Amino acid sequence: MQGTVDGFTYGLVTPLVAYLMACLGGALGLRCTTRSMLVARSWRAGWLALGSAAIGSGIWTMHFIAMMGFSVEQTPVHYDRPTTFASLGVAIVMVGIGIFIVGYRGASGAALFTGGTITGLGVASMHYLGMAGMRLNGKLEYNTLTVSASVVIAVVAATAALWAAGQVRGFLWSVGASLVMGLAVTGMHYTGMAALSVHLHGTSSSPGGDSAAALLAPMMIGPLAFLCLAGVVVMFDPLMVMGKPDWTPAENRPGVPAHTAVRRTGGRPPVRRGRVRAQRRSRTPQSW
Repeated sequence: MQGTVDGFTYGLVTPLVAYLMACLGGALGLRCTTRSMLVARSWRAGWLALGSAAIGSGIWTMHFIAMMGFSVEQTPVHYDRPTTFASLGVAIVMVGIGIFIVGYRGASGAALFTGGTITGLGVASMHYLGMAGMRLNGKLEYNTLTVSASVVIAVVAATAALWAAGQVRGFLWSVGASLVMGLAVTGMHYTGMAALSVHLHGTSSSPGGDSAAALLAPMMIGPLAFLCLAGVVVMFDPLMVMGKPDWTPAENRPGVPAHTAVRRTGGRPPVRRGRVRAQRRSRTPQSW
C-alpha cells in the first residue's frame, strides 16, 4: 500500500523559512571563503573552517526546517537522533573539504571542479542520510532518475557558489550568489523529496525515534546560534563586508623594472639629476 506523502503540511511557511536559512548559511560561508583569500596564509585555515561550518549548518538547518512540513497521512514520522546528528557532521566535513581545496588552490580549473563536486556530493549525502534517519511504518523508495537530477543540481550549485566566492567582488556580489545558492539548494531538496515514495507495511506498529517537533526544534537551536555568531563576525569585520584586501599587491607589468631601494653604506650621498646639470652649466665658460 502506498502512503500519501505531503511535503507542504504548513503551506509555504516551511519552504520560505528553509530558503532563508540556506541563503544565510551560504552568504556567511561565501564571505568567510572570500575573506580567507585576502589574509595571510596563517589565518586562512580559520576563515575556511568558519565558512565550512556556516554553509554546512545552514544547509542542514534548511533541510530539517523543510522536513518539519513533511508528513505521511497514514503513519507518524519520527527521526533517529544519532543519524540526524551524523548528517550534520557529514555536511560540515564534506563542504569543508571542497572549500579548503578552492581556498588553497584557487577558484579555477581542476581545483574548482574538484571542490564543487565534493561539496555538492556532501550536500546530497547530508540530504539522503537525513532521510535515512526517518522512522515510520513503511519503506522509503526513490526514483533513480529524479535522485540523479537532485545530485546534479547540488554539484552545479556548489561549483557556482565556490566560483563566486573566488571572485572577490564585494558584499553585494556575495549576497546575490548566496540567493542563487539558497534557491539551488532548496530546489535540490524538493527535487529529492519528489523522488520519494512510501510503501506502507501491513502492520500498524509504532515507529521508533523522536517526533519532528520533539527532535528537530531543540537540535536546531545550536546551528541557529552558531549562524547568528558567524553573522556578528561578518558584521564587525569591515574587510568581510567590503571585500577589500588588507595588503596591496605589487605591480607587475611587463617591461617596467621594479623599483628597489639601494642602501649606501658609505661614500658621497646621491646627487639629484637637476643638481648635476646645474653644476655642469656653472662649470661651462660663458661666452661674452
